[in-house]
Amino acid sequence: MKNEYYNSEDLKKFTNITDWNKELGDKFFNYYESVFAEGKLSSREKSLIALAVSHVVHCPYCIHAYTQDGLEKGIEKEEMMEAVHVGAAIKSGAVLVHGVQMMNRYNKLSM
Repeated sequence: MKNEYYNSEDLKKFTNITDWNKELGDKFFNYYESVFAEGKLSSREKSLIALAVSHVVHCPYCIHAYTQDGLEKGIEKEEMMEAVHVGAAIKSGAVLVHGVQMMNRYNKLSM
């Protein structure tokens, strides 16, 4: 069995972050729970958003957690993939729109 840098078993240890700083760890988890509570957005919608963001920030632990969470909330695989594509579109758009900075710089330097 090969060792993995990202071990899915480590996700179960997430709450251990309070071990080395209980005050800040507790504040984080209280905030996290508040964010994912039902609000103007449903917990289902928040799960899809979290799944898309997880891919954009390249967090395998989050992808693991929010794929599972989505399944538990009845989110279909096609909905999950559509959310991933939304994240990909935003990320690629952000890269491309920064091309305007390059174009501006090029035009200024080539005068």
